[in-house]
Amino acid sequence: MGEPVGRTGPGALVPESLTPVRWAPFGWLPVADTDPADGEGRLSFAWVDAHVNLIGHRRDEVPAVPGGLRCEILFRHATHTQALMPLDVPAVIVVAPAGVGLGTPGDAESIRAFRLPVLSPVVLHRGTWHWGPYPVGAESVRLFNVQGLRYREDNDSVDLLARGMPVDVLVD
Repeated sequence: MGEPVGRTGPGALVPESLTPVRWAPFGWLPVADTDPADGEGRLSFAWVDAHVNLIGHRRDEVPAVPGGLRCEILFRHATHTQALMPLDVPAVIVVAPAGVGLGTPGDAESIRAFRLPVLSPVVLHRGTWHWGPYPVGAESVRLFNVQGLRYREDNDSVDLLARGMPVDVLVD
């Protein structure tokens, strides 16, 4: 029997494991410099403000639900790509493609959740909706982060709860 993937019921997601194919609608997975695919994906910063820092998220920043966490808001940045990598504990990230408006419950079908093992980097395409990463099995996660320094000026959000489409992410 294969890994449970995707939705388990209305609004509930089982996080998928990362593969280049599964992640492709949302960004790309960095590869070794010896991989022929190295350099196919490119970081993009319209405001020429690429910035590297360490950030963190706590599990108590988001509502807990039986067996996991609730994603009520997604964010996106139209001016830049973003790279993230959990440094100390596994994490979970929720994403939706950049071209989806998330204005109707039908749009929620495009939302996915992924498990991010420690030291597994991901890159988000410009405009990809995202939530987290939040820790799995721990109270907090430290993240290596590359994004636009002025991200606060380019931080669109959509309130899934207000639109009646919150997503429960089953992580426990």
